[in-house]
Amino acid sequence: MKFAGAANAATIQRKYYERTAHLYDAAHVTETDEHFLALKYISAFCDILNVASALDVGCGTGRGMKYFLNHKPKIDIRGIEPVPTLIRQAVQANGIPRELIMVGSGDHLPFPDASIDAVLECGILHHANEPGQVVREMLRVSRRAVFLSDENRFAHGSLLSRCAKVVLCKTGVFGAAYRLKTLGKGYRFSEGDGLAYSYSVFDCIDLLVRWADRIILIPTDNIKTSGFFHPLLSSFHLLLCAVRDTETRDTE
Repeated sequence: MKFAGAANAATIQRKYYERTAHLYDAAHVTETDEHFLALKYISAFCDILNVASALDVGCGTGRGMKYFLNHKPKIDIRGIEPVPTLIRQAVQANGIPRELIMVGSGDHLPFPDASIDAVLECGILHHANEPGQVVREMLRVSRRAVFLSDENRFAHGSLLSRCAKVVLCKTGVFGAAYRLKTLGKGYRFSEGDGLAYSYSVFDCIDLLVRWADRIILIPTDNIKTSGFFHPLLSSFHLLLCAVRDTETRDTE
């Protein structure tokens, strides 16, 4: 779902991070939030799959990398991040070795095909103007697993609103409806989260299904939810795990 004004939106987001980088961890990182829980599950999958190398796309201030360095020191963890200010925060405040982080964008990962065992992201796809391109790149460079810890628009709002969003997406008109709702911008902005788009980990499910042998969905909300349409309509935060049983399956 690509929106116009991407260059201006990217500038707004970059300036937001430059202004708030020193406050980012205090505002967003805790050991009880959805991404920390996701990292625990990702870590377990890495054991099962014998992962030796991993890439954190949009590593920000290094939360995911720090988890791997502390809990999985034998895994060669690397990060890529487009905002230098966040990289400096990762190095200076969180002790991430500078040589482990590359300046770059998730939509053009500078790695060969199938060169990294596992590729992950924690809460960056709802900030991407073209999240599908980022996911395609993650699938391209991964050998065994891709992990998306992110939002699910279909679980936000009233039941009527949630169902309406599913229908709008299925009929291909959600993008136009969201542009109308946001007065043509196609994104929202808040001091708590910066610039963000309406996103769901289900948006790229077809890409992931074609690539993976297994798709596992893990709700990571702090509240227990249930229902016939769980987790599609009930969990706003999800970890989507796309894994391959072997390394030999061809990329489609």
